[in-house]
Amino acid sequence: MDFILNTDIKSVISDAEAYCLEEGIDVQLVYKLPEDVLETISERSKALPALYFVPVALLRRRLKNGCFILKKGDAIHGHIFAHEHHVKGHSVFERSSLWVNRDYRNYNLGLLLMSRMTELYTESFLISIAQTPKVHHYNELLGMTHVALAEMSAVLVEELEKLGKLRDELNYRYYVNACFESQIRGLK
Repeated sequence: MDFILNTDIKSVISDAEAYCLEEGIDVQLVYKLPEDVLETISERSKALPALYFVPVALLRRRLKNGCFILKKGDAIHGHIFAHEHHVKGHSVFERSSLWVNRDYRNYNLGLLLMSRMTELYTESFLISIAQTPKVHHYNELLGMTHVALAEMSAVLVEELEKLGKLRDELNYRYYVNACFESQIRGLK
């Protein structure tokens, strides 16, 4: 596993941004994408075991919350969405559908996308439900806190279960931003 051991996250992000500049890759926050792009993303989510299948209609809904893309020319080489859940009157945003084209991996572009989405939702409840140790490490570098199910309010656990987002803690971990962490135990 090729983790970033350098905890100077600003330097790592800066290097990823410099790589994008050198390669002519734009990092864009978008709220609309053409239908054929959404169909491609949906099909990709079906084909890749690391992603959960996301129908086009759900991608359209997620776009309203913002999507960061890596774009070079007319081609999209990476994306991350924010999926909004409603928990007892609160909006909880989940970083979702992270993907980077194989040709551009190993340059921390996934971490760059995660960072941008995390910054966008600094003042909101943000959660990351992740399976891979690499993503766990990235979440920690981005200042997110691992929260066990036992540390969450019963209401949140119940809502996650209804949404189909409750996973076993042996394979999945829940990370939340500071805003969410400060209120997660008392969310009613």
